[in-house]
Parts: sequence; C-alpha cells; structure tokens
Amino acid sequence: SDGGEGAIDLAEKILPLLKAPFDFHPLYDLNLSISEKLNIVVQNIYHGKKVNFTEDAQKQLKMIEKNGWSDLPVCIAKTQYSFSDNPKLLGAPSDFEVTVRELAPRLGAGFIVAYLGDIIAMPGLPKHPAALELHMDDEGNVSGLS
Repeated sequence: SDGGEGAIDLAEKILPLLKAPFDFHPLYDLNLSISEKLNIVVQNIYHGKKVNFTEDAQKQLKMIEKNGWSDLPVCIAKTQYSFSDNPKLLGAPSDFEVTVRELAPRLGAGFIVAYLGDIIAMPGLPKHPAALELHMDDEGNVSGLS
C-alpha cells in the first residue's frame, strides 16, 4: 500500500469532529486593561494569586496605555520549569505571585509581551548552527540545505 489508505482513514475520523459544535471563547475580553488580562491568565491558567509589576514595568504599562495599545492581547515569557516566575518552584504550584519586570509591545505581531523573572528573550541556538553548512559555488548553486 502507498500509505494513502491511512490518510483517508484519518480524514474520515477527523471530519465529524470538524462538523461538531464547539464552545470556544477567548479567556479574556480585549477591552480589559493589560494588568487585568495578565491577572486572568495567571489566575485561570497558571493557578497563581496575582501579578505584580516592577517600577520599570509600571512605567512601560503607562506608555502602552498612553499609546492606545491596551486592547492588544498579552503573551507571557517565563521559565519553562514552572507556571510561576521562579524556576525553582517546579511544576504546577498554586497560590503564588508573579512579577512582571518588563512589558514589550510587539506591534508587528500584535501583542504585548510580559517578561516574568530572569528570562532571556533570545531563542536557543544549537552548538553547531546549520548556517555553517551552507555553501554557494561560483555558479550560484547552494548546497548544505537539508
């Protein structure tokens, strides 16, 4: 068999799910303040108690409000080890507070990023970047792509 039968079986199982009614609704209203949105995420998803803001984050919050960006959704950057902002508080603790140290508008993407704890916003890179294997010969042919 060429494997097409498995794909058809899968499609036949998925199709009824796509036609079934669903009750999706956003977690928060975009008209809420950035602070309210963050508290809703922390309390309802992370099971935390509340969100605090550093002095710098409070200034950034005022700038966001002044520029009319408060209706944007929020994205939270935090440790992957915990629902909290503390990488030593492993897993899914509850009843904790988090501190927003920075708020960064990402207007092209259309959201506000809240940085919690000591997180670095740069993606991890491999020890040997794939770009080191890319080469172009004199005729413009590229090799090293996989």
